[in-house]
Amino acid sequence: MKDILEEIVAHKRRETERLKQMYGERELWLTVERECRDEPPSMAQALARSGTGIIAEFKRKSPSKGWINADGSPDAIPIDYQRHGAAAISILTDEKFFGGRDEFVCRARQSGVTLPILYKNFVTDSYQLLRARLCGASAVLLIAACLGKAECAGLIALAHSLGMEVLLEMHDERELEYAALGPDMCGVNNRNLSTFETSVDNSFRLAALLPEGAIKVSESGISSPATVRELRRAGFSGFLIGESFMKCGEPGAALGRFIHGIDAPEAHTP
Repeated sequence: MKDILEEIVAHKRRETERLKQMYGERELWLTVERECRDEPPSMAQALARSGTGIIAEFKRKSPSKGWINADGSPDAIPIDYQRHGAAAISILTDEKFFGGRDEFVCRARQSGVTLPILYKNFVTDSYQLLRARLCGASAVLLIAACLGKAECAGLIALAHSLGMEVLLEMHDERELEYAALGPDMCGVNNRNLSTFETSVDNSFRLAALLPEGAIKVSESGISSPATVRELRRAGFSGFLIGESFMKCGEPGAALGRFIHGIDAPEAHTP
């Protein structure tokens, strides 16, 4: 099987170069400077203060599952997530593999979302950070597996200069050295991006190896409130969940039920 991550990143680099030809980076910089004077809400602070830490994801499609919710509306679902208690919103903006678009972040903001929004894509270029800032993102996902250390450090610095935070995603022990680059949040992806298989054990294995005091986020494969309670005890503050909600007829209501399950007293065996 061809490495899926390699295929996605190669496509993303070609896509970004095409976008630059249509709208130059200098012009995009000027647009951002002119139009982006607000200060986006902090995702790191929202997770640290939240009682649940749920980052509810708007995700219509995935390479492994195909269409999850082809008709899901960015005008309706993110704001419904907000109403049902999400701490933050994640929006997939890759179109080819995940059925997303940058405009989905804009539309979520226009619908009334005031929570922090994570721009989730395969970011390899400064141009993408400018696009993220322009569409209203509070934070961007950077994936260690996609980037060299110097490249990652430069993107973190640029994101900060644009007023955005960084969720740095790591997958294994070899990538943990990236955590020293100063991201705002350290993510552990439970999905192997080469095979797309998931195991929450990945978060439990890496939790104690992350920097002390880091805002830790467990990503993917979380389907039960009990798992969130266990991850909390392991030191995680954020829990990125998308497919479990998006495959339901009413994703916001599914989130509400999930949060109720987290807050419900744990059953004790006599």
